[in-house]
Amino acid sequence: MKYLVMIYYDEKRLDALPRSEFDTLVDEALDYDESLRQGGNYLASQALQSVRTARTLHVRDGKVSVTDGPFAETKEQLGGFWLIEARDLDHAVRLAAKAPPGRLGSLEVRPIMELTHSTKAT
Repeated sequence: MKYLVMIYYDEKRLDALPRSEFDTLVDEALDYDESLRQGGNYLASQALQSVRTARTLHVRDGKVSVTDGPFAETKEQLGGFWLIEARDLDHAVRLAAKAPPGRLGSLEVRPIMELTHSTKAT
């Protein structure tokens, strides 16, 4: 089953890291990617740019409204993700617990909902 591991942290805390600590964190995250690959659990991963680069869209009654930044004001922001394959949620949590960025904030593990077309769709 597929799981999304979302990385949340306070961007100010990440920005305050000395360059050497930031580089170490990146190296460890890339090593973690490789360990997931070797275990057959890796599907995809990406880090996200700052929330300062984000746009939030709302579509209502055919009209699009765009605002700068994320939708919710929170202490932690979504900073990246891993898409992994795991036997079950407990296995996914054990894999996610080894993700180095988890030391800066929190990790959310959520099962992927596989969608299929209804029988009405052609």
